[in-house]
Amino acid sequence: MDITQNNTDQQKNTTQRYEVLQELGDCNTSVGNYEEAQRCYEKAASVSPDEPGPYVGLGVIALQKNLLDDARIAFRVACRLDPDCSKAYAGLAMVAQQNGDHRSAFDMYLKSLELDTDNLTALLGLFQTSCRMGSFVQVTYYLEAYLDIHPGDISVMFTLAALYMKDNRFEQSKKILLDILALVPSNKDAINLLEEVEHKLAQRESTG
Repeated sequence: MDITQNNTDQQKNTTQRYEVLQELGDCNTSVGNYEEAQRCYEKAASVSPDEPGPYVGLGVIALQKNLLDDARIAFRVACRLDPDCSKAYAGLAMVAQQNGDHRSAFDMYLKSLELDTDNLTALLGLFQTSCRMGSFVQVTYYLEAYLDIHPGDISVMFTLAALYMKDNRFEQSKKILLDILALVPSNKDAINLLEEVEHKLAQRESTG
């Protein structure tokens, strides 16, 4: 009984130490203190070698430094440790995107969103690669799914309105833009896009 309890306590302490180190790494990364963040992630990886989080963090740091090969290796390790790690696939997508491989980036962003529809980084990355490739059907689906969970996210609402307009779905675009302006009446991007959408609607009516 004592041995079992001791093992449980040891596991709990290891988990807590890992979580603290990972959190410190994330905090340092967010303020641009990459050297300290890297030390924290490396310690976290040594404490819990089966966790993907530290490798995602190391990949993000490498991306910030434009060390794309290092970033790719780190994200691949995270994927190997956890094949369902949405953040790792989003990281691989960002590497591919920076290398100009939009097809691979698109596929990786899709994989990331299949695992976590709430991944905003992957969502906006998918939008960017969709614009390059002229393929909007799948990104529209994920934007709609995201807004079902976060109905007031104005940046995603605007992105979806822009996609609807590109897809000639002007009425749907107008509705979202009016919703944005109900929340933020001074939003200049929404005001300008609404003018464009209303112009397109008027053109369609005049030719219809």
